Amino acid sequence: MIAKGTPVNDKPYWSIPPQELLTQLQTEPDGLRTAEARERQARYASARLKPHQDIRPLLVLLAQFRSPIVLILLFAAALSFFLASHTDALIILTIIVVSALLGFWQEHGAAKAVASLLALVRVKTEVWRDGQLVEVPLEDIIPGDVVNLSAGSSIPGDGIVLESKDLFVDEATLTGETYPAEKSAAVASPTAALNQRTNSLFLGTHVVSGNAKAVIVHVGKDTEFGGIASHVMLRPPETEFERGVRRFGYLLLEVTLLLVFAIFAINVYLNRPVLDSFLFSMALAVGLTPQLLPAIISVNLSHGAKRMARQKVIVKRLASIENFGSMNVLCSDKTGTLTEGTMRLHAALDLEGQKSERVMLYACLNATYETGFINPLDEAIRKQCLCDLSEYRKLDEVPYDFLRKRLSILVATPTTHLLITKGAVEPMLTVCTRAELPGGTMVPMDGCKEKIQQQFQDLNRQGLRTLGVAYRDMGDRPHIGKDEEAEMTFLGLMVFADPVKPDMAATIASLRRLGVSLKIVTGDHRLVAAHVSEQVQLDHQRLLTGQELRRMTDEALTQRVNDIDVFAEVEPNQKDRIILALKRSGNVVGYIGDGINDAPALHTADVGISVDGAVDVAKDAADIVLLEKNLAVLAQGVREGRTTFANTLKYVFMATSANFGNMFSMAGASLFLPFLPLLPKQILLTNLLTDIPEMTIATDRVDHELIDQPRRWDIAFIRRFMLTFGLVSSVFDYLTFGALLWILEASPEQFRTGWFIESVISASAIVLVIRTRRPFLTSRPGVPLMLATLGIAVLTLLFPFLPIASPFGLTPMPTSFLLLLAAILAGYVLTAEAVKHRFYAGIRNA
Repeated sequence: MIAKGTPVNDKPYWSIPPQELLTQLQTEPDGLRTAEARERQARYASARLKPHQDIRPLLVLLAQFRSPIVLILLFAAALSFFLASHTDALIILTIIVVSALLGFWQEHGAAKAVASLLALVRVKTEVWRDGQLVEVPLEDIIPGDVVNLSAGSSIPGDGIVLESKDLFVDEATLTGETYPAEKSAAVASPTAALNQRTNSLFLGTHVVSGNAKAVIVHVGKDTEFGGIASHVMLRPPETEFERGVRRFGYLLLEVTLLLVFAIFAINVYLNRPVLDSFLFSMALAVGLTPQLLPAIISVNLSHGAKRMARQKVIVKRLASIENFGSMNVLCSDKTGTLTEGTMRLHAALDLEGQKSERVMLYACLNATYETGFINPLDEAIRKQCLCDLSEYRKLDEVPYDFLRKRLSILVATPTTHLLITKGAVEPMLTVCTRAELPGGTMVPMDGCKEKIQQQFQDLNRQGLRTLGVAYRDMGDRPHIGKDEEAEMTFLGLMVFADPVKPDMAATIASLRRLGVSLKIVTGDHRLVAAHVSEQVQLDHQRLLTGQELRRMTDEALTQRVNDIDVFAEVEPNQKDRIILALKRSGNVVGYIGDGINDAPALHTADVGISVDGAVDVAKDAADIVLLEKNLAVLAQGVREGRTTFANTLKYVFMATSANFGNMFSMAGASLFLPFLPLLPKQILLTNLLTDIPEMTIATDRVDHELIDQPRRWDIAFIRRFMLTFGLVSSVFDYLTFGALLWILEASPEQFRTGWFIESVISASAIVLVIRTRRPFLTSRPGVPLMLATLGIAVLTLLFPFLPIASPFGLTPMPTSFLLLLAAILAGYVLTAEAVKHRFYAGIRNA
């Protein structure tokens, strides 16, 4: 088998004749046998750039112990086992393992759910196996595979072209070249630079136009792209959600380290046992650290992904859900999104605006014989073609590309060879020197150009798409190229209708109510775009054309971009500029695209959205894939994204209010009490019990006002929330301390038991208050959250009476304490509710 760059005869693969290379790769022009392919897939599994995500249970379980604080606590517990109490050490170890098992159960289930969703939208490529053309996931391609490529195909590995027709490949990711490179079957020089290997194809690039058959020589890490990626293997850009989680982690780390070091130092200074003080400090650190945050986030996002999948929205990258929810600008083409996307042939017209069978015949020949990428205009022509084409034979083709904006076919007729070209009207007029009138009379183009343009504009104003049809007699010439598209005769217009979806205006209005403004970004003529925008109740006067865009600086575009609703006649590279300008002006931008030229814009947008039927390169670049190209589906997906984000923030609020308040109070109490307010094992048990209701957050209901507008991660807001509600929690903690010490005159065991009961129940109860901005009695929580909260409260009250209470150092409490506890908890909930009202009122007034 060929090693990277150099085969066994020391010649680079691009300099070896195709048949000889096939022999060295032990393959055939009709591909590998299935059994051989299976064996090679196992052999080359390690070469994948993106290995299949390993969700084996053991690895997910071990990942629960990667937190440094948990590892230090495990070490301290083991030390305690040998130096002090065996029972305490075993209890601490047991609680840590149970917490890890809870996290494992949640994360493993989430990972399996996401893997099954991603399987629905895997990018596939056509490959020859056993002499048959089959579709195989891109990552399963192996050296020796023979693949078929067409416009929009992602190239699955490095290899050479065996056969091709007008093949152009975008190699910008490797060479930086703006224009596509032409490729053909040939033998290149052994010393040829990468951009001079005209027979070679490379992973990370994609086909712009034409088609080919190629053999793959290298895959994954062994490719040119893989060589670069292994050095710079950059993660996808960090989303705002990931950035927020990271900054939140830093905030808690700073607070935790400060408290832990201070408490440990002060306890040692007060001559308390060093090991007990260390265990106490580490247990406090566990209490302060939301170690379930990764699991909670995974579960929330996977629940959100499953809910979105039920709405026909598949999430490829979980972290993009938050960006999806905070999106406030959506850029979209009109075809298939605003319109029905099923082009209907309206008419074939001559220069007098009358229906013409001759125009229809030439258009049918062009559409029937073209072999480039599938497009709805040619599909519409073929569907309504009733012409007899038996006397015609295809000889050659120049595929469509986005620079020429036309497609040419050379056909043999009974008398001559005819070049028939079809494309956008204005570029077509530039290659025509004359026009044919209905009776067959030829007239110079100068005499009728204005009339054709007027006819074309009148049709566009009605929202109709138009293509020009032209021809040229080529005599007996057997081949054509782009240079032959000159001195042509303009014949007429093909007119297409793509009606706006009946409910589109209402859908756009619903997006607007969600705080998402729609901007049309289309290559269509400005008159067509204006007509469609008017139909869906967008301001068609706020329109900018690609030509005007070219004359604007980036600064000027940034100033104007928010005021434009429609961008028409836009070139592919201008989509990027529009999205970047929107982002610079403070927007979170989504972009829907399904074409070859949409991939850069999908990468640039905060949320790249594609559809299941998109070309490979677009689907691969997207964060989210719609199984149905429908904005109504998207609107529901936005709601689900915001629901997921809101539920994730609820856990953050819980971790930074009651949990933080309790641990802060405990740290303070340890300074003036002659004993530890809670033993390390009791702190860990408190932490474990309060985590259980929080694990049901993913299923909680979300108030509609938290969904109606985009929301973004705000660390300053979280810091204010933590200080405000942490302080409220601490106030009632110290009231509990006072009641236990001065009213009940509790012993150390009773103090710890009372404090354990109060801290668990208060932390669980406060969840019901801070989960909503409304009065908590008017916002009904999810059933799992309510049941978990009640269940933990009952278990906590009963725990001191259970046989396992004694090893935990807990003892039954008198009825008087339970009455006092009820009064303190009622006061805490009511005070937290009042503070919450003032807190959010202050934010609204700010």
